[in-house]
Amino acid sequence: MRLIVTADLHFNHGHSKPLAIELIEKINRTGGDVLLVIGDTAVADGPELEQALSLFTFRGPKLFVAGNHELWTKREDSLAIFREELPARVRALGWHWLEDEPFVVDDIEIIGSLGWYDYSFAVPELEIHSRFYEAKIAPGVAERLDEHKHLIRGDESPAALDVIARWNDGKFVKLGQSDSAFTQDRLESLSRQLDAHRDKKSIIAAVHTVPLQQLLPPRRGMQWDFARAYLGSPRIGELLLSRPNVSHILCGHSHWPMETSIGGVRAINIGSGYRAKIVRELDV
Repeated sequence: MRLIVTADLHFNHGHSKPLAIELIEKINRTGGDVLLVIGDTAVADGPELEQALSLFTFRGPKLFVAGNHELWTKREDSLAIFREELPARVRALGWHWLEDEPFVVDDIEIIGSLGWYDYSFAVPELEIHSRFYEAKIAPGVAERLDEHKHLIRGDESPAALDVIARWNDGKFVKLGQSDSAFTQDRLESLSRQLDAHRDKKSIIAAVHTVPLQQLLPPRRGMQWDFARAYLGSPRIGELLLSRPNVSHILCGHSHWPMETSIGGVRAINIGSGYRAKIVRELDV
C-alpha cells in the first residue's frame, strides 16, 4: 500500500494558502492508495476547511486528523467543535474522520489522534513557572501587558522575564478543561483504539502533535524554547511504543522535518509548515 501523507496545510493563512494549493495539485497528479492529512488544515471558523478538502481529487480513501488549529474559534466551545461539528463537516466532504474511527485494510490499521500537550517538553533552563504555561503567556509578556500582570508574583527569575512570547491557542482554543486533562482524554482514546485491534500485524499511528522527544525540532533560542511546551507529550509516544504491532508513528505540528527509528518503529515528523509544504510517500 502506498500511503501519501502531509500535514499543516494552514489553508486560512495568506502566505500558506498558495503553497497548500500547489501541494494539493501535486498530490492529485501523483496519486497513491491512501491519503492521510495530519492536522492543521484550517481553523474551525470560516469556509477554509471545506475549501481545502474539496480541492483534493485523490481517488483512494482520504483520512483526516484534526490539529490544534481546527479548534481555533471565536465561539465558546472548542470541545463541541472537535467532538461534534468537525466530524460531521469532514464526513460530508467524503473524508474519513480518523479520530476514534481507525481505517483498516487487510492486516494494516491506521489510527489517528489530535494528540495534545502537557508541558512535558518545556525547557527547564527557562525557569518558567507552570502558571505561565497554563496561561500560554511568557513572563516577559505578562510583565509588559496589564491584562496579564496578575501572573507576575515576584518569584520570576531574570531568565524567565527575558522570554517574550505567547502561544495563540490561549486566545483561540476554549476547551473548558486543563491541557493535562485533555491530553489524558486523548491518551485514553488512543489506548482504546490500540486495544481494539491487537490482532493487526501493523498499526500506523498518526498524531498531530509531537509524541516523541526525538521528533522535536532543534532548539533555536528562548522564544522558540517557550513554544516547546506546546509541541506535544512524550506520554503519547510511550503508549504507542509499548504496543508491539505499531510499525509507524507519524506527526506534524512543529513545522520541522525529523525522522528516526526506535526499536524497529519508523517515526516521522512530516515537517510541513507555513513557508514550505511537504508530502511523504510511504510503502507500507
